[in-house]
Amino acid sequence: MVLEIAMLSVRAGQTTTFEVAFAQAQPIISGMDGYIRHELQKCLEDDHRYALLVWWETLEAHTVGFRGSPEYQEWRALLHHFYDPFPTVEHFVPVLP
Repeated sequence: MVLEIAMLSVRAGQTTTFEVAFAQAQPIISGMDGYIRHELQKCLEDDHRYALLVWWETLEAHTVGFRGSPEYQEWRALLHHFYDPFPTVEHFVPVLP
């Protein structure tokens, strides 16, 4: 299992609209092969920052399957215009069982 972590900085004044768009985008990612689950968490110290956590079966399920899919283009159209700067995405695996 692989955990994708994306730190999202949403443009000022657009957090409510972003959250509505994210609710619309959730079925896109959750329907992808290799998807396990996801969480979107809002930062307490900065209400324009979010952490997107997505668990995938494999790295390739995210980097090839999702990002290479037509569904990703829909995800991108719904969400990417909210970010400034564009998020850094990293992938993690458990160290201890």
